[in-house]
Amino acid sequence: MKIRLLIILFLCSLQSLFSQSFTMEQVGKFTFPSGLTADQSGTQLAWVMYEQGKRNVYYAKAPDFQPEKLTSFNQDDGQEISGLSFTPEGNHLVFVRGGDHGGGNASSTVNADNLAKLPKVELFAFDLPSRMIEKIGEGDNIHLGNFSDILFLKNGQVWKANAHHVEAPKQLFEIKGNVNSMEYSPDGKSLAFTVNRGGHQLIGIYRDEETPIQFIAPSFHRYSQPKWSPDGSKIAFIKTLGGSGAAYPLLEPRHSPWEIWQADLTSGKAKMLWKAPETLPGSYRYFFFSYPNENELVFESYHDGWQHLYSLDLKTKTETLLTPGDYMVEQIKLSPDGEKVLFSANFGPEKEDQDRRHIGSVELANKKLTWETSGEGIEAYPVALTNGDLAYFSATAKRPHLVTLKQDEETKLLQADLIPSDFPEDKLVTPKQVQFTAPDGTTVFGQLFEKEGGSAKKPGVVFIHGGPQRQMLLGWSYMDYYTNTYALNQYLAEMGFVVLSVNFRLGIGYGYNFHRPTNAYYQGAVEYQDIKAGGEFLANLPQVDPDKIGVYGGSYGGYLTALALARDSDLFKVGVDIHGVHDLDSRYDLPQGYEIAPDYQEAKKIAWESSPIADLDTWTSPVLFIHSDDDRNVNVAQTTNLIRRFDELNKPYESILIPGDTHHWMKWENMIRVSHETANFLKKHLMD
Repeated sequence: MKIRLLIILFLCSLQSLFSQSFTMEQVGKFTFPSGLTADQSGTQLAWVMYEQGKRNVYYAKAPDFQPEKLTSFNQDDGQEISGLSFTPEGNHLVFVRGGDHGGGNASSTVNADNLAKLPKVELFAFDLPSRMIEKIGEGDNIHLGNFSDILFLKNGQVWKANAHHVEAPKQLFEIKGNVNSMEYSPDGKSLAFTVNRGGHQLIGIYRDEETPIQFIAPSFHRYSQPKWSPDGSKIAFIKTLGGSGAAYPLLEPRHSPWEIWQADLTSGKAKMLWKAPETLPGSYRYFFFSYPNENELVFESYHDGWQHLYSLDLKTKTETLLTPGDYMVEQIKLSPDGEKVLFSANFGPEKEDQDRRHIGSVELANKKLTWETSGEGIEAYPVALTNGDLAYFSATAKRPHLVTLKQDEETKLLQADLIPSDFPEDKLVTPKQVQFTAPDGTTVFGQLFEKEGGSAKKPGVVFIHGGPQRQMLLGWSYMDYYTNTYALNQYLAEMGFVVLSVNFRLGIGYGYNFHRPTNAYYQGAVEYQDIKAGGEFLANLPQVDPDKIGVYGGSYGGYLTALALARDSDLFKVGVDIHGVHDLDSRYDLPQGYEIAPDYQEAKKIAWESSPIADLDTWTSPVLFIHSDDDRNVNVAQTTNLIRRFDELNKPYESILIPGDTHHWMKWENMIRVSHETANFLKKHLMD
């Protein structure tokens, strides 16, 4: 009897050890801060905090930086807060509420609650001394002027308001074309802006109602990112090609040239300061660009094979690499005094740091590089405070992101009390960095999520991120979409799956050649090799059942999920395709005239063959399709049309359409539902 009792107690303890100890709702209660900003004095700090779909502005002030909630938007209504900024005098916080700024048509209203009356995308100003909030009106893309002036864009035109709400917003000036960026002069008397005129883009200077707009060195090219010199006498800008160009071969990678120019406002003349190397890594892409002092420009470039920061000496026209090494920089921010540039990078003494983020800084006077953080955590989005202090977001493999202060080498977490008491921090797993080799010899990295114990042979799941210009990390992501998927991967591991998150080619963090491979996406889908190799790596782990491998992903990850199911149903037994791309046949428009690229027909054929719909005959694995119908990143028609083909072929499938929400599940309730349905579908086919 005693032996029997011991066996029963032992089995019960095993059951307790391996059973689920938290729900998707609980792990989905992560905190997620965004929009971290400081005032010009570095003594005031503000950010947006996301709590189960409720988005609110928080504020803290030196010296104690005690967080204070300023707004009361306490519904899970899908209304984003963006553009959070202090006015120059520091007495107001302004922000935009509404829209979805992670995709196209960002300023269009989001109606995730499917209300009979559409919500608006509106500007708000919060008066810090009085703690009063004012609604300014409809608009987006905030830019701040003198004192409490607010500029914003509305229908491609510049409008002006005041944080004190002393007068109704009004259009500042009228101009043909769409204005898409602007920057005030240091004295606040002139506004530099870019206006798109179709095949070319101009830089204009607005001064007042009586003075004609001055166009800077107008040409048939595209000018962008105008930056004022500190004394306001010059403007630096980026120059790229205009027009449409010749019908070059579509499948041949080509350099996209760009140059740094500077214009003298008095003479109106401009001259080239620097030209990017005529190589593929030296091609143009949107990047950080700043005019911090009279002696130099600071810019980001990929031309040495990594995303790095450079200083351009304005006298000698020579460049200096500020961030040497095999790592990438991002989230770059200049300190208010212009003396230091801050950034986040995947650098550190351990090989795992390649899949993390740490904060670095460069003092521009002496070009000294300092690593402000290190260790096993994730640190992102730094801002400079007074006395050399810093604020940034930080997370670990288990703790979600919180605002963090670094003062006199000591760190302090803000708002740890906002993490719900039932959030399962101590029950989460720490993902392990793994690597494997694709058939063409490319080394691919990933993160493995696995709970200790369980059955001798567990089912496996390959997770494929979207973007594709993303990198999944060994901890909570600094991007909202991937906090959701990180939480889901933790939940799947808790359920008993072994989860492999694959950082496939086209992703960032591993250098130019990995980020920009030839024959990728609609030109051959070479990156699918990495997904299949990841599935085979997972299937070959001794603790994984090779006959129970599933796959899921969203957006670009949905595209690769569909490819996996269509091409390799024998390996990937089941999948969840979340707002994926399925038909690449339309990537090349029918030529309008006589001139046609010499490889047009071949390119069209390869685009078709790179599409999941080209391999439907071999798609036998069960699939769940999920899409919202206000998706601004991947049109819902991509799933609608694929399901039509499934219907025509009498292929079985399951599907979920979510009306009103967008690509980013602006409503927390929808995010939890999608995660639940994904986990349950995988469980049904791989566990039950």
